[in-house]
Amino acid sequence: MASNFGTLFRISTWGESHGPGVGVVVDGCPPKIPLSVEDIQHELNRRRPGQSKIVTPRKEDDTAEILSGVIDGQTLGTPIGIFVRNTDQRPSAYTEMQQAYRPSHADYTYDAKYGIRAVSGGGRSSARETIGRVAAGAIARKVLQHSLSGYEALAYVKTVQNIHAEVPAGSALNSEVIESNIVRTCDPVAAEKMIALIENIRSEGNSVGGIIECVVRGVPAGLGEPVFDRLEADLAKAMLSLPATKGFEIGSGFGGTTMTGLEHNDEFYMDGQNVRTRTNRSGGVQGGISNGEEIVFRVAFKPTATVLREQKTVTNTGEDTTLSARGRHDPCVLPRAVPMVEAMVHLVLADHFLRQRAMRG
Repeated sequence: MASNFGTLFRISTWGESHGPGVGVVVDGCPPKIPLSVEDIQHELNRRRPGQSKIVTPRKEDDTAEILSGVIDGQTLGTPIGIFVRNTDQRPSAYTEMQQAYRPSHADYTYDAKYGIRAVSGGGRSSARETIGRVAAGAIARKVLQHSLSGYEALAYVKTVQNIHAEVPAGSALNSEVIESNIVRTCDPVAAEKMIALIENIRSEGNSVGGIIECVVRGVPAGLGEPVFDRLEADLAKAMLSLPATKGFEIGSGFGGTTMTGLEHNDEFYMDGQNVRTRTNRSGGVQGGISNGEEIVFRVAFKPTATVLREQKTVTNTGEDTTLSARGRHDPCVLPRAVPMVEAMVHLVLADHFLRQRAMRG
């Protein structure tokens, strides 16, 4: 199973949703990077279940344990092991799923591939696997902040179904405004509408999806490895490896197809000693390499596959049946997916930063 990600800054995640725990091994982290368990825990708290009325009520503290690679608040340069114990398993909620495949879940495809699966919570296909990514992302973020002044990645909910957030410009877009509401959007007015929609959808036993946008600041020009490891290609792979994702676009994205070349091109100019672009339809990446502008991309998340309504399906013996899902699930994955998106950004950029440093010093 492809549970590894990265080239120089490399992670391996492990564990099932309802097993003893989940975790990650981070290899390639440079030595003497300041790191505490609180750095990791802060990000896990943003991802954990049970944090608000619009997410799954599963009660997990998601307490991180650093098993290796860190002494006296500094990384050693050796592999860093992180472990998070599962404490609120309820396998009885998945009894019917032993035979019946949940529509749009990975139940059938895991059986087709392996001939066996972890029924409770979906095992590795559960979003609980992302705990390891978020923990590793917190470490990657520290690596980048240690070397790049002003580095930050700000993800936020751009849309929930047909409700759109107005994105503030410049410094008005910050982590404080995003974290000021439980849906993690950048528009307080839209936040109230989004929350009301999610609550209503949940009351109907249904689910809803939307789009997360991310703005990355403080990335120098020159990161990215053409041809096959283009920066936007690695970002796309990272985002589409997250559960429930269905689309990725950077800069103008699909909207750019309606423009002419003269309309779309980002003209260059000199800002002191720095090469800048007057517009940013490229989304901060040209020719697969960062150009020093903000990296801006969007990720589409489908409605949560688990809905608390009866649906038609089949059994693992090929018989028609119906299934009413039970258990504790997010009616909308977007609020908890925000830190997951940021974590994958940190992982991609830390890897490419180290690759660039290895090549040019």
